[in-house]
Amino acid sequence: MDKSGITDIFEEIAVLLELKGENPFKARAYTNAARALDNFEGDLAVLVAENRLGELPGIGDALQLKITEMVQTDRLDYYEKLRATVPAGLLEMMDIPALGPKKIKALHEKLGIASVAELEAACQAHKVRELAGFGAKTEEKILANIAQSRDYASQFHYAEAWAQAEEIREALRDHEAIIQLSVAGSLRRGKEVVKDLDFVASSRQPQEVMDYFVALPWVKTVTNHGTTKSSVLLKSGMSADLRVVSDKEFPYALHHFTGSKEHNVAMRQRAIAQGKKMSEWGLFETPPGKKKASDKKEDDDGKLIPCRTEDDLFEALGLQFIPPELRENLGEIEAAEKREIPRLIEWTHLRGTFHCHTNWSDGKNTLVEMAGEARELGLDYLGIADHSKSSYQANGLNEERLAEQIEMIAKLNAQLDDFHVFAGSEVDILKDGKLDFADDVMAKLDYVVASVHNAMGQDEEQMTVRVIRAMENEYVTMLGHATGRLLLQREPYKINLEKVIDCAARTGTWIELNCSSYRMDLDWRWWHRARDKGVKCVINPDAHRIAQFSMLRHGVTLARKGWLRREDIMNTLPLDKIKKALAR
Repeated sequence: MDKSGITDIFEEIAVLLELKGENPFKARAYTNAARALDNFEGDLAVLVAENRLGELPGIGDALQLKITEMVQTDRLDYYEKLRATVPAGLLEMMDIPALGPKKIKALHEKLGIASVAELEAACQAHKVRELAGFGAKTEEKILANIAQSRDYASQFHYAEAWAQAEEIREALRDHEAIIQLSVAGSLRRGKEVVKDLDFVASSRQPQEVMDYFVALPWVKTVTNHGTTKSSVLLKSGMSADLRVVSDKEFPYALHHFTGSKEHNVAMRQRAIAQGKKMSEWGLFETPPGKKKASDKKEDDDGKLIPCRTEDDLFEALGLQFIPPELRENLGEIEAAEKREIPRLIEWTHLRGTFHCHTNWSDGKNTLVEMAGEARELGLDYLGIADHSKSSYQANGLNEERLAEQIEMIAKLNAQLDDFHVFAGSEVDILKDGKLDFADDVMAKLDYVVASVHNAMGQDEEQMTVRVIRAMENEYVTMLGHATGRLLLQREPYKINLEKVIDCAARTGTWIELNCSSYRMDLDWRWWHRARDKGVKCVINPDAHRIAQFSMLRHGVTLARKGWLRREDIMNTLPLDKIKKALAR
């Protein structure tokens, strides 16, 4: 068992102990051990082999034995016995927001609730509100959170879906019978959350391809196995469809199954207005006198308009090529008719990024390691923005520690001749709109990311005034994760984004596109409006470890979906120009 697996088990043990009402210090010991393992960057197996686990903070003799058992046997007897004593439904209840171990324990002991279904029934019967520490509002919130969690269960983060799709696509590419292949659906359009995976392929031996697809190692269950379409349920919980067509049908099928539904309807209407018929099987000239064009493949009354690519398909309808990310029927067809689809940003345009954390606050890697990884990716600069002091849960830096970090960054820059590290801070926007650091402290930084991390229950007017007050501070460079949402976990806080965007345009504050897979914030639906008002975007990964720099690619996809161009995004600037921009 590797470090990640052991960390997960220790964290679950801590929860199980709390659910059982055990000594809180015992539960905390496992939480601290999990944190120590998570922060350890070396080879855990080497520590076990050399009997050096005691070098890790908070890892006593008993925990050392448990780690050794997991590394050597891939299991932990203590964990398995402990888990057997706690109803599985109680752990499932931990996924309901606003429910912690103490409340779940109370619900189980006083009402006998042992599952999410039983909890929902108890809330509907108004039994929960009678318990001390709950009340009617808590009961209503629990019901709303259960419904929300049920909806979330069928959706997946873009990054997770993309990683799974890449594995399947690479496997399919290995099959010699496949001619063309592409991801389709909402994933190809760059939606921040997706429900399933879609693939379109062309082949002369479709049955061979289908047999290969349903036998892939990621498949858990085959729900449909046909010649032109097969559907499977993956072990990850995602569903996946593969459609196989002839090579001449491929561009039509790819466009159709990329969607969106609204885009496809508008495209078909455009085709009809031009005397054509459009479907997944092709684009046809409708014969004179034919009243209604069928979408069936076998309908050969119309003459096929040959298109080798999607570009040809759009051109045949008098349109400029529309990138997949824009196909939401939100003005892209009208823009394509006028040849006004802009050249969207590409991954290779990025020259650096900001809003990255190190182990000075709640990051997992050192300053040197983060800079080294960014440099290895081909970036020219990196901004470090560890948390400010009010984020005590994230080990936020006070004024003294921030001064030490600034000095350390200066020393690091003195050693680098082809890379630059900017000294910044993610400064908390306090409840009243003031900032966590005084102006004279922020003046020493290269930039400031201003973010909300607490008091998220304020009403829309309070939150809007609060954020705008922070943006009006002359030392605030950019607004971080503007709505505070956590995709599939937490809804955005209430805020008037029109007023925030207007403020950014007036003050010159950049707005972050936080491309953490959990945030993707500011939402892509707002970027066209922000761009048209002259607001600048900055794509940041909110990276807490080096592996999270990969989120930058997904951030570019979301920026494209928001109609953003290279010139709209500040971190496409080369080093000399970004230095001048920050100085301004």
